[in-house]
Amino acid sequence: MILMNVLVIGANGKTGKLVISSLVNSSQHFAKAMIRKAGQIDAMEELGAKPLVGDLEEDFSYVFDEVNAVIFAAGSGSSTGPDKTTAVDEDGAIKAIDFAKEKGLDRFIMLSSMGADTPSIAPDAMEHYLKAKGRADQHLLESGLNYTIVRPGALVDGEKTGKIIASPSIPDKSGSITREDVAEVLTVCLNETETYHKTFEILNGATPIQEALKRV
Repeated sequence: MILMNVLVIGANGKTGKLVISSLVNSSQHFAKAMIRKAGQIDAMEELGAKPLVGDLEEDFSYVFDEVNAVIFAAGSGSSTGPDKTTAVDEDGAIKAIDFAKEKGLDRFIMLSSMGADTPSIAPDAMEHYLKAKGRADQHLLESGLNYTIVRPGALVDGEKTGKIIASPSIPDKSGSITREDVAEVLTVCLNETETYHKTFEILNGATPIQEALKRV
C-alpha cells in the first residue's frame, strides 16, 4: 500500500465530500480538499481534510504542491448553463490534468459520466455536458499520466452498498449507483493496479467493489 497525499478537486460537491470522507476513513491516504470559497474551510477541516481554496476558472496550479495523486470530482451542476459546463467540466478538468503533469504527478483519477463516449445519442439536455466530459477524458487519455476514468450511471443518494458492476461498457445502462459507492470506487482505484490506464462504467451490482475493480 502506497500512502499518498490525494488532492480532491470539487471537494465541496455532494460526491466530493463523500470522497473526502472515504479517504479519511480508509486511514490509507491524506486528503487535500480544493474548494472555491473560504467559507467552506471549516467544513473540510471537520471532515479531516486539509482545505485549499482555488477556482477552476483561474490559476489553481498552487494546490498541486506536495500532492501525489488527484481525484477530479468537480462538476458544474444541473442548474448552470452550457458556458459554465464548458468552463468547469471541460476546461477546468483539462487545466487540472496539465497542472498535474507540470508538477510531476503521476496518478490522476477522473470522475466522468456514463455516455461521455457517446454524447450524440444522449438526450438533448445532456449532450453538451457529455461532450465536455468526453473531451476532458480524451485529454487525460493522451496526457501520459497514469489515469483511471470512472463513468458512473445515474447517481442517487443513499447508503453505500459496497457492491457494483464494473465494465468498459455495461450493456444495460438503466441502473443507478449511490454516491457513497462512487466515492469508495474512486478511493480504491488509487492503489488498485488493475484500474491503471483503464476507462470503465459502474453501476450498483452484486460484486464487492474491490473484487469488481480487479476485473476491469
